[in-house]
Amino acid sequence: MCECGVYLRPMTIDDTDDIVRWRNKESVRQYFIYQEEFTREGHLKWLETKVKTGEVVQFMIVEKAADRAVGSVFLRDIDRAHRKAEYGIFIGEDDARGKGYGSAAAGLMLDYAFHELKLHRVYLRAFADNERAIASYQKAGFQIEGLLVDDVYVRDTFRNIVWMAAINPDDTYEKR
Repeated sequence: MCECGVYLRPMTIDDTDDIVRWRNKESVRQYFIYQEEFTREGHLKWLETKVKTGEVVQFMIVEKAADRAVGSVFLRDIDRAHRKAEYGIFIGEDDARGKGYGSAAAGLMLDYAFHELKLHRVYLRAFADNERAIASYQKAGFQIEGLLVDDVYVRDTFRNIVWMAAINPDDTYEKR
């Protein structure tokens, strides 16, 4: 565990109200590719069809000092055959932003992905103009791999996406 001000704990059904509230805040929603309103029913379905099946691993980001959940981090579309997954995060509590919690949580999740799940690659997508998030991801160990021009249509405009990934540094494999 890092000395970074946060720790991760498994998300439970009891976290549903916080997740729904956070995901519907404009300060969070604006950075999601999928902008639809987030509902309690949708979250419960996510738990049942994604988390319980192992396709998704999701944790709560907990601020150590106050022992309160401030956001969530997840790995989705876990592909065990190719040993990769997509990373996602959001900080839901406004007063928890700008404290380095996102970078710390990303580092903790990469450690979990590489050492517990034995994944080789964790990738993410971010809006190209979300410079704070991109810097946070780089601090955690992600590298920019490419720019996808006009990749998504969000809020009546096409948006560029930065594709980033982190490769397990301890994974040994034969390069071909």
